[in-house]
Amino acid sequence: MDITEVSTSQDGKGKKGKKAKKKSAEVDGEGSAGEEKKMVKSELAVAFPPAFSVSEIKNKQRRHFMFMKLKQEKRKAPPKEVPKTIENQRVYDETTVDPEDEEIAFDEGTDEFSAYFNGLTNPKVLITTSDRPRGRTVRFCEQLATVIPNAHVYYRRGLALKRIIPQCVARNFTYLMVINEDRQVPNGMVLCHLPDGPTAHFKVSSVRLRKEMKRRGKNPTEHYPEVILNNFTTRLGHTIGRLFAALFPQEPHFVGRQVATFHNQRDFIFFRFHRYIFKNEKKVGIQELGPRFTLKLRSLQKGTFDSKYGEYEWVMKRHEMEACRRKFQL
Repeated sequence: MDITEVSTSQDGKGKKGKKAKKKSAEVDGEGSAGEEKKMVKSELAVAFPPAFSVSEIKNKQRRHFMFMKLKQEKRKAPPKEVPKTIENQRVYDETTVDPEDEEIAFDEGTDEFSAYFNGLTNPKVLITTSDRPRGRTVRFCEQLATVIPNAHVYYRRGLALKRIIPQCVARNFTYLMVINEDRQVPNGMVLCHLPDGPTAHFKVSSVRLRKEMKRRGKNPTEHYPEVILNNFTTRLGHTIGRLFAALFPQEPHFVGRQVATFHNQRDFIFFRFHRYIFKNEKKVGIQELGPRFTLKLRSLQKGTFDSKYGEYEWVMKRHEMEACRRKFQL
């Protein structure tokens, strides 16, 4: 019978190799476990991961501390997101005015309103109506005359605007304001700057007289009001803003505490007339005096009013300009 010898050294080497592999695996496991613990601690210091469980912590005090911290994190409200509106998503307009632009400053010094802003002329406004105005339109004109200093109301009596404008220039009027009506309701305004223009045509809506307003204050005084112009950012809007600013004297009477606001939002110009009410040294309230109305620009014409041969700088084309809701003209 043949006897084969089996070397024990190979078995020992195999067992030793297996033990070494086990030890290296255990060391690697301990190292990876230590790294995982460090990572968990660092993540807990910043924020709680979704798979973390406080009950896994053995230390009672540490577990209670982490539980209270997690509870406080849950109580905190999530950060508020900035809402997306038509205003902040507005399409950029190339004609946006930069106040520090030299070209804009030169145009302001040489345009039709430069005499007013240089203090050479004082505003004087003539307010008239269309032919045969109704009572509501007449009251609206009378209340506008109390808002605009040095304004005079005259009835038209069938005269054409081409005949009225030379008479206004001869009497040193700087503005001609015509209020049109439809079905006994004011629906249009023509604002002509004299003697060189421009002339703007607006649609008038949402007219509310003083008697129709709740919690209104007393009638305005003769003090010159402050003027606030908001959101007239484009080149066209800048011109319209200067057109409104030249209606009022440049030196307001702060004692009267009255302010006239032209607020442009989505090409709608909202007019409000308020009075400041100082309750104490820190708190200030406002009280609306009226009237209130909304304007929508229809056209801007160079020079004085001329419906046939006038040169228009800008005309509202609804189907072309209102195709994009996020693009505005003013």
